[in-house]
Amino acid sequence: MQYKVIIPAAGSGSRMGAGFNKLFLKIMNSPIIELTLKVFGEDERCNEIILPIKESEQHFFHSLNLPSFIQNKITYVKGGSERQESVFNGLVSIKDTESLILVHDGARPFVTNEVIERILVKMNEHEAVICAVPMKDTIKKVIDGVVVETIDRSTLWGIQTPQAFTYKCLMEAHQKAIENGFLGTDDASLVEWNGSKVSVVNGDYNNIKVTTKEDLFFAETIYEQYRS
Repeated sequence: MQYKVIIPAAGSGSRMGAGFNKLFLKIMNSPIIELTLKVFGEDERCNEIILPIKESEQHFFHSLNLPSFIQNKITYVKGGSERQESVFNGLVSIKDTESLILVHDGARPFVTNEVIERILVKMNEHEAVICAVPMKDTIKKVIDGVVVETIDRSTLWGIQTPQAFTYKCLMEAHQKAIENGFLGTDDASLVEWNGSKVSVVNGDYNNIKVTTKEDLFFAETIYEQYRS
């Protein structure tokens, strides 16, 4: 099954505290975004990578060490001030409205072909599919520094990307969100808010999002594991 993937890449990385786009940070000498782009660029099922970026950072993305066949898959579009705006800009750029759309975090460089395959298979029957992993930790609700509830973790899942949608499903959710001033935490939340059902497949605990400095240490360990 062929697909297009939108990878919003115009963030500031404020939680990383790097002072610049965290996607430029390196894991074992390779920028995070370069590793992510290679996963999709090398996947024959992916026929286009849509990359919303800041205009001021174009030179960096064009200088990535990517083979020409991957560079040729990339369509650069204007990034937004919010992730949601970047994804919408990517959607607007797509000419084939019958295409299957994946949305993926640029800071998740360890997504596997197996996870992508599970999502694509599920999309044969649904209009929205996400990947997730069951929560391992005990989860407590805390208010003003005091535990008020221990939540049953058997129903809790940590949501990852990629998330997959039909073009129509995702575009309608984004357009309605714009009309109503709704800002979701991810694209699936927009689709849920718009009244569509979202199906879930198993993700991978190694499919981490590199968000903080501590995550870089875990990322290097995972990278070494994959290389070996």
